[in-house]
This record gives sequence, C-alpha cells and structure tokens, in this order.
Amino acid sequence: MAEQLLDQVRDLAEGQIDFEGQKLAELIANVALILVGTIAFIVGYILQDIKLALFIALGGTALTFVVVIPPWPFYNRNPVKWLPVGRGATAAIPQNIVINEKSLG
Repeated sequence: MAEQLLDQVRDLAEGQIDFEGQKLAELIANVALILVGTIAFIVGYILQDIKLALFIALGGTALTFVVVIPPWPFYNRNPVKWLPVGRGATAAIPQNIVINEKSLG
C-alpha cells in the first residue's frame, strides 16, 4: 500500500507532459503574463499607484506559475508512443514510418 502511494507521488513529481502539452504550457504562460502585465500597467496608470500595479503583476505571475508549472493531466493528452527496445539485428524494423504525413517505408 505504501509502495503504491510512493509510486503515485513519484509519477506526479516526474512531470510527465508531452510535446503538445509543452506547447500549450508555453502558450498559456505567454498569454497570461502579457494579460497580467497589461492589466497591471493600465490599473497602475489610471490610479497612479505603482504599489497596486506591482501587487497585481506579482499576483498574476504567481497564478500563472500555479497553472503552468505543475504537470497537470491536460498537459499529457498526446503521449508519445516510443518504439520497443530492440535487440540488435533481431529487432523488428517498422515498415510504415510516417513523418509529417509522409510515409517513409
């Protein structure tokens, strides 16, 4: 029982996300930080309050950190299917390799 719990904690700590998840995380981070920076600047400018602008920017950055950094399950929707480990010349060679929608084999 404890070993299963430890395995679950290890899986969460490893941060398994796929390539599409990395792309999504980068997009979310960029959009969120641009929005937060813009909102903080506008609010600070209108109210002439630099302290409030900094608090808004820091809060938005922290929120972006919480959304982007942990390996949430929606970042692993398209896991990579790796080829099996081969054993020299006896390994089966895949015949239909597709790269960028072009068949190579």
